Amino acid sequence: MLPQPLLIALQFLTRLPVRLPGMPEARQVGRSLLWYPLVGLLIGGLLLGLHGLLGDTPALLQAALLLAVWVGLSGGLHLDGVADSADAWVGGYGDRERTLAIMKDPRSGPIAVVVLVLVLLLKFAALVVLLERGAWAGLLLAPWLGRALLPLLFLTTVYVRAGGLGQALSEHLPREHLPLLLAVHVLAMLLLGWSALWALAAAGLCFWLLRRAFVARLGGTTGDTAGALLELGECAVLLVLALMA
Repeated sequence: MLPQPLLIALQFLTRLPVRLPGMPEARQVGRSLLWYPLVGLLIGGLLLGLHGLLGDTPALLQAALLLAVWVGLSGGLHLDGVADSADAWVGGYGDRERTLAIMKDPRSGPIAVVVLVLVLLLKFAALVVLLERGAWAGLLLAPWLGRALLPLLFLTTVYVRAGGLGQALSEHLPREHLPLLLAVHVLAMLLLGWSALWALAAAGLCFWLLRRAFVARLGGTTGDTAGALLELGECAVLLVLALMA
């Protein structure tokens, strides 16, 4: 049987049919962060498998199908974080409490819609370029790195909204094991060659810029900003790899 923290990570990060044996303890929820990069690698592997099945399908159609499956695998969870963060960042006018309040509002304004469209459009365009040039590594690296950024964010950044899953992740994160685990994943990524170096640079720059913005505005991170980091990190990786292909 799979470890419960892995099952928690799969259930939260994907829409794969995963059933937990019972209500998880907060400690197990925190340990699930150790498995986030592996879940990203699994999603990348599924996308690569679909790419192989699609064969000679034209790049435009294949990119659309891959992106649709990619979004479906996560249930749009992190896109919701992008939308909430975009609304809050613009509507918050630099005020911390107003920004947090807008993030909690389930409604999406026009800024959220515009940002979502732009993110998906950029991902789609980058996928078309990568598929046309046979640069398949991006399908693996983008979801892998995107989900590796989340434990790094919780390791280095205060969680500022009380209650919920995010607080359990932050408080029960196994800090002593995480740096070594992330280092192992980075070394594994480097086996993919030069594209991994560009992908790591893009993800690292995206992480630094967004974390700096989160801390400056909020004093830390929330679940929504964590989701935004994942999506924008994936987008940055795809764009840089497409530009370098």
